[in-house]
Amino acid sequence: MKPHEKHRADARHALIFDIVTVSSSRFKMMHSGSEYKDESGDLAARLILEAGHTAGNRTLLPDEKVMIRRAVQDFLKNGAHVLVLIGGTGVSPSDVTVETVVPFFEKELTGFGELLRSISYQTIGSAAMLTRATAGTAKGKLIVCLPGSPEGVETALRSFISEFPHIVSIAGGLETGNAAGHANSKNHLTKH
Repeated sequence: MKPHEKHRADARHALIFDIVTVSSSRFKMMHSGSEYKDESGDLAARLILEAGHTAGNRTLLPDEKVMIRRAVQDFLKNGAHVLVLIGGTGVSPSDVTVETVVPFFEKELTGFGELLRSISYQTIGSAAMLTRATAGTAKGKLIVCLPGSPEGVETALRSFISEFPHIVSIAGGLETGNAAGHANSKNHLTKH
């Protein structure tokens, strides 16, 4: 068995995901009592459940750095393993998700965004370069920043969700083979 296959086999198979949709327009609609839809958040929750994981907290926030930062801080203190942020990854001046979240990363997974853009290029062409989608680990957990479109969410989660338990296991210290790593991973990775 190759090392990455062993890591996958040893990884926790069911994770808890928190979902944060970042959309100022939907946030305003929610707070004004207007009807609104969060198609991308709904789709993410469905894909997470279909993959055998648990959809935990769901939040809708505006494109506002302080509120996004607080959501990441709350996630890092709770029992969830993966934070999915949807929206705010484009090039508009109001798109602030990536620059707000990246400072929390202990390790940035640059390949996540590179692969997502490569896959997206096959269907939408050069417009794929407009997403700054990224991912990284912090405190033994995984944080992913996805495009706001349902198509972007579906492409990202269908392409990569199977790798998330592997990432969380490694980020939590399972691969270190030392007592400290295993103690740290038990806090985040107890099987259920």
